[in-house]
Amino acid sequence: GQSLDGRVATATGHSKYINCPAGIEHLHRLRALVDIVVVGVGTALADNPQLTVRQVAGPQPARAVIDPRGRLGANARLFADDGVRRLLITTDGPRATPPPGVEVITLPAEDGNIAPSDIVASLASAGMRRILIEGGADTVSRFIAARCLDRLHVNVAPVMLGAGGPGIELPPLERADQAHRMPVRVHKIEDDVLFDCDLSD
Repeated sequence: GQSLDGRVATATGHSKYINCPAGIEHLHRLRALVDIVVVGVGTALADNPQLTVRQVAGPQPARAVIDPRGRLGANARLFADDGVRRLLITTDGPRATPPPGVEVITLPAEDGNIAPSDIVASLASAGMRRILIEGGADTVSRFIAARCLDRLHVNVAPVMLGAGGPGIELPPLERADQAHRMPVRVHKIEDDVLFDCDLSD
């Protein structure tokens, strides 16, 4: 979810809520369709999300946080023991100890980042093939750049924030005609516009 000028938060980091209530319902519907919801540690620290299905009827997915340096505390809401699988994706070395019952996936890192392809492969081997990379912007951007997403939903709200965090930030191109033009379907969600992009080719 982002503003018309491509921002996911104001310059102060405030982001609740850029999109309309129906857009939030759409996100919860997506959560109910997947095996696991994944966020980066920046989003987990900034928003302390539950990553549950609350706005619609449906099953609760497993939850995971990508936290290479062990920054997220054990009291984070996504670690709450509510009967679903909870995972910490991290690296070797000193890290915070997650609460009991949280599964730990340890992967190598380069420059402090874990390769998206390694994350997808590890989750698939753990039985989770339908993966929702929910946020934040840096995490989603890294998965796009690594070509590890099959579909991308961008829900654009008719507001302009003027400054703040960008929704998607990718390596620069020299020419506009080098940009990949993907198949897309467009849907109206109240006043928001949802771009359902096919990144599978």
